[in-house]
This record gives sequence, structure tokens and C-alpha cells, in this order.
Amino acid sequence: MNAKSTEARDFLVTRRAKITPEQAGLSHYGGNRRVPGLRREEVAMLAGVSADYYIRLEKGNLAGVSDSVLDAIAGALQLDEAERVYLFDLARTANAAGRPRGAGGPRRRTPQRVRPVVQQILDSMTTTAAFVRNGRLDIVATNLLGRALYSPVFDSPTRSSEVVLPNLARFGFLDPAAYDYFPDYDASCHTSVAILRTEAGRDPHNRELSDLIGELCTRSADFRTRWAAHDVRLHRTGTKCFRHPAVGEITVNFEAMELSADSGLTLTAYAAEPGTPSAERLQLLSNWAATVASS
Repeated sequence: MNAKSTEARDFLVTRRAKITPEQAGLSHYGGNRRVPGLRREEVAMLAGVSADYYIRLEKGNLAGVSDSVLDAIAGALQLDEAERVYLFDLARTANAAGRPRGAGGPRRRTPQRVRPVVQQILDSMTTTAAFVRNGRLDIVATNLLGRALYSPVFDSPTRSSEVVLPNLARFGFLDPAAYDYFPDYDASCHTSVAILRTEAGRDPHNRELSDLIGELCTRSADFRTRWAAHDVRLHRTGTKCFRHPAVGEITVNFEAMELSADSGLTLTAYAAEPGTPSAERLQLLSNWAATVASS
């Protein structure tokens, strides 16, 4: 079984284990159970496919599966939007496996940079911390306040002559400073891994992404455990908390927007609620950043 088949198998197995018979409306179906979640036969029944066919799919053989069957399986497993997208991405990869992809296998990407107009937009957001990242969580551009907010990541020893761009996942799992910088460290790590897993489904032949995942699996037992959970996430909006060494704890709301003209890049903007201590601290950080920049 190849790596992509293994990913498809493990994803379906872990999703099936999360759905109880009661959640699926099968509270009176079956007797003694050896598994905490649904049986494969129960998923097949809920999806309206034969047990043999579903078992084949769960073994990682997604080649040739139709969108309607994927939809039915997603419904049976009660997948959320991110999980549904990931399942379709795995199937797309399986269906493209036999097509020529060019010599050399996985492709290595050139470092991503934002277009000048994107940097101009970032710089115009003077009261909002903003940055652009790629799918493997490299920070590729910021405005002044965004650079100040993420200064612990930029100044982290996880950067080196070989690692030019600051990387949020590498910082989170390999730099002890991350425990203080992220007050909700567990949630931050979970989000980072889920974003990387989602990106791996979308762009499975990205060698830089594979290299990063391999590095983190090798160097962090916590990352290995979280990676094996096969959780995925679409990170679009929410609240995030930082404990900045210069100004203290800051809670901000964020919006993450994909740059449609720059595939794989996402612009994220942070804003604090007006009149709150976080807004005051963000303003202090902005003043500090401006002073440092002018000195």
C-alpha cells in the first residue's frame, strides 16, 4: 500500500471511530460491539453502498469513486466541511495517480513572495496586525504591526541560514518559547497540524511541505501524535490569544482570506475589540514597532 492509500485508509478509519451508533441513529442496531464507533458495514448501510465496496474504499482504494458515493460516505460519517474537502482531495489524488506528473516525482517549490500590491495593502492596514502565509505555515509577508506581533516567531532559533522564512508550526513544536507565547498552546498546536494536514490533501506533491512534516514528525513526539489523528480544518475566522513579551496578553478577532490571484497564499488580519485592554496593548505594540522601525 502506498503512502496516499494509507492516508485515505487512516482518515476513513479515524472518522468512523468518532461516530457512535447513537449519533448515527443506530442505537438499537447490533449487539456486543468491539469498536467504539461505527462498524464498516454500518457505514456502508448508511451510505447506500455494498459492504464490500466500502471496505475496498476504506483500504485506501479511492480510484474511480464517484462524487455521489463520496457525498454519501461523507454524510454517513457526518464529516464537516473541512473533512469533506479533504476526502475529495484524497480521491482526486487517487484518480490522478496513474497520470504523468512530470519527471522527478514530488516537485520542489520556489520560495513564495507576495506581489507588490499585496504588500501595499498590508502596509496600509496601520491599526490591524496582518500577515500572509502559505499552506505550510511559512510567514511570507507582514505589515509593521504584524511583524511586531509575531516577533517571537521571527526571532526564534528555529530559523537558520537554511530556514529563511519563519514557520508557525516549526516555532510551535520546536521552540519552548511557544508555550508562553500561545496561552492556549494545545489549541494552537491542534490548529497548526490540522492546517498542515488539510494542505497535504490539497497539494500532496509539495516536497517542501513533505519535508517539513517529516522534520516535525522526527523531532516532536507531540506533533507525531497529533498528525496521526488525521484531523483537518479550514481556518477562516475566530479568536486568537497571544502573550507578547513586550506588552502582555492580547486577544484578537481574525479573518483569514485566500488570495485568489496567488494560489496557496492566505492573508490573515487581527483586530482587537475597541475599548478593551487588548486594544490598548495592540496600540502599545504598534507604537513600539514604529519606534523600533524609526530608530
